[in-house]
Amino acid sequence: MKINGQHYRTIWLAQDGWRVVVIDQTRLPFRFETVALGSAEQAADAIRSMVVRGAPLIGATAAYGVALAMRADASGAALEAALALLGGTRPTAVNLRWALERMRRVLAALPAERRSEAAYAEAAAICDEDVALCRAIGEHGLPLIREIATRKPAGQPVNILTHCNAGWIATVDWGTALAPIYLAHDAGIPVHVWVDETRPRNQGAALTAYELGAHGVPHTVITDNAGGHLMQRGAVDMVIVGTDRTTANGDVANKIGTYLKALAAHDNGVPFYVALPSPTIDWSIRDGLAEIPIEERAAREVTHLSGLAEDGEVRPFRVVAPGSGAANPAFDVTPARLVTGPVTERGVCAASAAGLAHLFPDLANRATA
Repeated sequence: MKINGQHYRTIWLAQDGWRVVVIDQTRLPFRFETVALGSAEQAADAIRSMVVRGAPLIGATAAYGVALAMRADASGAALEAALALLGGTRPTAVNLRWALERMRRVLAALPAERRSEAAYAEAAAICDEDVALCRAIGEHGLPLIREIATRKPAGQPVNILTHCNAGWIATVDWGTALAPIYLAHDAGIPVHVWVDETRPRNQGAALTAYELGAHGVPHTVITDNAGGHLMQRGAVDMVIVGTDRTTANGDVANKIGTYLKALAAHDNGVPFYVALPSPTIDWSIRDGLAEIPIEERAAREVTHLSGLAEDGEVRPFRVVAPGSGAANPAFDVTPARLVTGPVTERGVCAASAAGLAHLFPDLANRATA
């Protein structure tokens, strides 16, 4: 996608050909800055501190983290150490595990002298495949928006609500939940996006609003609790969100607050779609509530915010009463029964074991073999 007229992916190789450059998402939307990663340790810290975030981008960054490790030491022990280090950064997004297992399969079978080159090639392939997956999700989600548009009065936009950030900033390019919106906008279909602020880190207000604005997509930032009110008044035509892990039967884990949006959508007859690239499906589990690990992040993310001060500096400030503690579960689980349908790179299906297996028989069969 483009920032100030220049095309960017969220991750790329530096001019030296070996370091890995990422956009520092903790500085957006007020500063556009990049960080060059030179070691597996730096890649792990970037994931842990949310310099990079979003399930697909986490996976891509972890893959390049392995490549950085192999450049420094391509021994079997170093490979296992890098996989363990990167795998321990964030527990909920399954793309992280998926990418690391893919790197292990490719590299463990090679002699040490071939691992560095192969690791960089495989990480690049993961990135290119993510771009293709997200573009395909956009193409399969576009007809859903177009169909709603045909039922709207002439010139009235399709009002779409999204939660957190599942745009190009969360992937390598295009995004998941936002990909259909970008394609609809580019096709001339009037769209308007209700952007949940997404407390506590405000990924909606900071990141989704930033990238929609950069692309020229009309949008409005709302408080997290305004979505149900808008649905009750017919101001939301559809909801589309991303996912960090999806079970084999269609339960989805996404940013905290997603479950409440699904409940409101169900109560008001609003379609609730989940943009779902296949690497986010965890075919080994079926009960999202019981089996998906939910990351508990630092209380400071709740007690403090960061914003642009009047003097132009970005500063943290406290918003919670002194002496009060805070709990910070980063994700919740939306049961499959509340999902109208997953939008995948292979099409839209029912949110069920049968629906997912129909679209991905190769992956489902491999998981049960």
